[in-house]
Amino acid sequence: MARKIVYWGSTGLVGLALLGSLSYLTGNPEVVSGFAKAGYPQHLRIVLGFAKPAAAIVLLLPGLSVLKEWAYAGATFAWTMAFISAYASGDGPRVWSLPPVLLTLLIVSYMTRPASRRLTATSPYGL
Repeated sequence: MARKIVYWGSTGLVGLALLGSLSYLTGNPEVVSGFAKAGYPQHLRIVLGFAKPAAAIVLLLPGLSVLKEWAYAGATFAWTMAFISAYASGDGPRVWSLPPVLLTLLIVSYMTRPASRRLTATSPYGL
């Protein structure tokens, strides 16, 4: 029971963080300037604005084992690069400390996920 609580707590927080990326699509000046400051093209903001919320939905829905693996991998890459980018651009700990916290929650979610949410040899395509 404790494992289930840890899984859903961490997965829920990860899902909320990923859904928050919908703000990338608003054209909010703060978001636009943040991507520009990091040297990223604005079309990356649009791609991530769709991809991260899609990953959240996949992680929260039952089934879709293969897509879940991709969602975990994609979030790992995105938050690793966000940390490196924020740290390298001289942002303070208030900015660069969030991605490692989210990565930790993502790892907890991945490690505690139930068997029904794992890719198995009997269902290689997650069906």
